Amino acid sequence: MKMDSRKMKNELEKRLAKENRTFSFNREKDQLRIENKETGKGITISLPGIIVKWQEQKEKAIDEVVYYVEEGLEAMAEDAHLSGHEKNIFPVIRSTSFPSESQEGVPFLTDDHTAETRIYYALDLGKTYRLIDIQLMEKEGWVPERIKETALFNVRSLPTDMKADTVAGNTFYFLNKNDGYDASRILNESFIKEMELKVEGSMAVAVPHQDVLIIADIKNETGYDVLAQMTMSFFASGRVPITSLSFLYEDGEFEPIFILGKNKKK
Repeated sequence: MKMDSRKMKNELEKRLAKENRTFSFNREKDQLRIENKETGKGITISLPGIIVKWQEQKEKAIDEVVYYVEEGLEAMAEDAHLSGHEKNIFPVIRSTSFPSESQEGVPFLTDDHTAETRIYYALDLGKTYRLIDIQLMEKEGWVPERIKETALFNVRSLPTDMKADTVAGNTFYFLNKNDGYDASRILNESFIKEMELKVEGSMAVAVPHQDVLIIADIKNETGYDVLAQMTMSFFASGRVPITSLSFLYEDGEFEPIFILGKNKKK
C-alpha cells in the first residue's frame, strides 16, 4: 500500500478520535492539529516525517505517534507544578529549528548550546514531560536561574554507564537508557571531562536524537566516516531527532564537524 498525507491523516484521526477532541488539517503545511475542545490546547504534527518513518517501520511508526499525542494531550490537561517536584526538572536538548514557543505562543525557557542545538527545560510527568514555558515559571514564582540550576543538578544524578564498540581501531561509546534524557547527559560536565581523560585520540560527541548519546575516540580518518554514517542512521530513526552532525570536543567547547567522504572539515 502506498501511504500519502490523506491516508495518514485519516488513519491518525481514526486512532485518536474522542468526543472532546477536534481535528484540523493544514493542507499547505501538511500538518494535522489535534485539539482538546474544553481547553483549546493541542498538538500539531507534521505528516511528511511520519510517512517517511512508515515506509520503514509500518504500523510501529503510527503507534509511536498515537502514543506521544495521547501522552502529550494528557500532560496538557494536568495542572503542572514546579514547586514540590524539583527532582522532576531536567534539561532537554533540541535542534535549533525546534519551536521556541508553545502552540499558544508562550515562549519556552531556553539557553544557547551549540550552532546546531539548544537547551530546553522539562518537567517530568512520568510517561511524558512538559516543556517549561515562561507562563508556568511566572505562575510558580520561579526565576530562570533556579530552574537551570535544578535541572543541571538533576541531570548529574542520572546514570552514565556506556556500551563500547570498536570499529577500524576507533572506539565508540553509546549511552542509551531510554529515559528521555540520554542526549541531556552532554550537559553533565564532569562526565564529559571524565570521558575526555579516557579518550586517546580526538574526542567527538553526537546527539542524533533524544534517546542516545555517542562519544567517539577517533584515531584515524575512517573513524570520522563511521561516526558520520552512524549519526545519520540514528538521526533518521529517532523519535525526537536533534542533529545529524557530530561535534569535536576541545577545550571545553563543542564544535560541529562536517564530514565529506574521507575529508574532515571543521
